[in-house]
Amino acid sequence: MIAIIDYGAGNLQSVEKALRHLGCQCQITADPGELAAAQAAVLPGVGAFGDAMGQLRARGLEEPIRRFVSSGKPFLGICLGLQILFEESEESPGVKGLGLLRGRVLRLPKESGLKIPHIGWNSLSVGKPGGLFAGVEGEPYVYFVHSYYLRAEEDVVTATAEYGTTIHAAVQKGNLLACQFHPEKSGQVGLSLLENFKAMAERGG
Repeated sequence: MIAIIDYGAGNLQSVEKALRHLGCQCQITADPGELAAAQAAVLPGVGAFGDAMGQLRARGLEEPIRRFVSSGKPFLGICLGLQILFEESEESPGVKGLGLLRGRVLRLPKESGLKIPHIGWNSLSVGKPGGLFAGVEGEPYVYFVHSYYLRAEEDVVTATAEYGTTIHAAVQKGNLLACQFHPEKSGQVGLSLLENFKAMAERGG
């Protein structure tokens, strides 16, 4: 079973629908016991960094997430779920993220003249094949909705995108994976990425 973590940040049903389409057993849950028992977990989310961390802490999910990641079982962050894995965000000064990975979340630069938020399809440059990107060739197009982007401070970046700056669009550190874009809204490419995550869950990492 794949646990989809409910911390009030939305985007749960679209992730559940995509995973069920692939034949996954999955459950939306805010229960630490159900999370601990799962084969894999997904942390989706849209909204503000500070609100998300406040909700995680209010629901007592911060330490269960840390324990799950430490267990070695596959864990996938999506959009806001990627951002809160890192240390801090310009969106919410003074609010600490989970700090499971080193890096900062920055506002997309207005100077580019591009529309913010960045909403729509964008190509990826995959720097590290394998993991989520196993079997995915070329520069796949995926769907983004965000105003802030990741600048990782360790060698975990697996794919980048360009939108007024270089966006660290996907990361992996062992069993911990995350993407700024929405695979559940990215057509066949996105389903291929989720299929790879399903395979990780089935083999335990």
